[in-house]
Amino acid sequence: MDKVFIEALEIECQIGIYDWERTIRQPIVLDIEMAFDNRVPAASDDIRDTLDYKAVSKRLVQFVGESGFGLVETLAERCAEIILDEFKVGWVGIKLSKPGAVRGARAVGVKIERSRAS
Repeated sequence: MDKVFIEALEIECQIGIYDWERTIRQPIVLDIEMAFDNRVPAASDDIRDTLDYKAVSKRLVQFVGESGFGLVETLAERCAEIILDEFKVGWVGIKLSKPGAVRGARAVGVKIERSRAS
C-alpha cells in the first residue's frame, strides 16, 4: 500500500476539558498517513493525479483552528472523517499530539486508524 504523509502539522486551537483551557488556544500536532495508489501520478507526472497534501493540510488547519472540542479523541475522529470523506482515501492513520499537556512528557495524545465504509 502506498501512503502519502503529512508530518508534524502544528495547529493552534481551543482544546481541553478544564475551564482554563476553554479560554486559551493551544498547539496540537498532527502526523497523518493516507493510503493512495501513487502509480498513476508517478506515470503521468501530473499534479492533478495526486493526493494533494497541501489541500489536505489547508483543510485541516481551517477545521482544527475553528474547532473547540474538549477531547483529543473527538478532534482526531473528526479529522479522519474529513480526510476519508472529502479526499476519497480508503484508509487514514492519524497521530494527534498535545504537547506540554502532562508535566515531564513531550506530548500526549491518540493514534487512530480509520477506513472508508465499503
